Amino acid sequence: MVRAKEKTLPPEPMLQSISLWCYTLLWIVAIPFLPLNKRLREGYRRRLLHILPGEADLWIQAASVGESFLALELIKHLQPQIPIRVLLTTGTSQGLKILEDGAREYEQKNGKIKLGCTYFPFDKPGIMDKAMKTIRPSLVIILESEIWPGLLSVCKKTGIEVLLVNGRMTSKSLSRYMIWPSLWRRLGPDKILAMSEDDAGRFATLFGREKVAKIHNIKFDRVSSALAGAKDDNPLARLIKPETAFFVLGSVRQEEEKDITGLIGRILAQKPDAVIGVFPRHMHRLTHWQKILAGQGFSWQLRSDITEPVSKGLVILWDTMGELVSAYAVARAAFVGGSLAPLGGQNFLEPLTCGVYPVIGPHWRNFEWIGQEIIDQGLVHQVKDWCEAADCLLRIASQPVHRDGVRAALDEYVRNRRGGTEAACKVIRDMANRSFQATR
Repeated sequence: MVRAKEKTLPPEPMLQSISLWCYTLLWIVAIPFLPLNKRLREGYRRRLLHILPGEADLWIQAASVGESFLALELIKHLQPQIPIRVLLTTGTSQGLKILEDGAREYEQKNGKIKLGCTYFPFDKPGIMDKAMKTIRPSLVIILESEIWPGLLSVCKKTGIEVLLVNGRMTSKSLSRYMIWPSLWRRLGPDKILAMSEDDAGRFATLFGREKVAKIHNIKFDRVSSALAGAKDDNPLARLIKPETAFFVLGSVRQEEEKDITGLIGRILAQKPDAVIGVFPRHMHRLTHWQKILAGQGFSWQLRSDITEPVSKGLVILWDTMGELVSAYAVARAAFVGGSLAPLGGQNFLEPLTCGVYPVIGPHWRNFEWIGQEIIDQGLVHQVKDWCEAADCLLRIASQPVHRDGVRAALDEYVRNRRGGTEAACKVIRDMANRSFQATR
């Protein structure tokens, strides 16, 4: 593909140059210590570009797991007219696995897009400059809130356009950016597709109304894909029989472990034959959970040790990855964590796509984009504390299972909220074509 010519930009104001120099200095000091962080230690040499990625026409940056799924959703709908190369990057090992698995599956079905996956480089401006010279993209796409000064400054210097897709910005984030609005206005993306009117307004305040448009949240299209892609061959069906009163406690966070312990005890006290699956959000909490379960006298077992149908009254501590959705699909009732403590909540759409009305606590700001209507319509049960959560789960589990009805209700809810992916892909194609035509 033909590359865009480098633009000539006006000189940077002195204060902005100094700020980027200070930012570089911070990276110089920090980089030797970053391997002490387990997450950053993974892929450290690739983050430093000691192992170089290949060239690509488009570079899509996805922060972690959720954004990685969005990146793959864009790829599935992109439909380029000519073969192109796309580099997918992310900051976490979980995100990278999702990208690599998705890329492998996509290329088996459609060879028109050649996909590469790697870790997002450290944002030191010098490293980002090397990244741009190596990858040589015509367009950089960042997802949701990936506003990195090093990346943006190098894109401005080299004339590479930046598109922010499914953009979100909290009022708190905006207040921080507004400490120095002129810097961010200069570095800001060329186009922003915000996921809501409120987000669009905050981006417009910072970057200017002319750069901002609103689209439907791409995550609603992912809900539709999940509904369409539901499978009957659940690997847990052999272990969790249909008559089992199986409760799933998904994505449980450290700050709510005490409450979850009380919730488990309350369920088992009222329904001793229940089976409860505990899914810690972070695997490093498994050892702590083993101590909790043993100390409370619960009958418990690690998921990895289970090879036969489970017995009644058992707490299963999930120590294997990738089975949460499968567990929701055989659950009678499901609680979604991160919501009893002020942590913003975790994805409660997953149990809905599996035909289960989820229970959540009072804290779910990370998913406010879904809309309060989903609670008002009874698709999600919001409670104030762990006692109410236990009682609500018991009530749901006592009722007949109507998975198809739950899924149909969710499908109806998202029907008028779809289309964000197609809208974003149209903008991507238009911006990419404009970049290519500029050199002809």
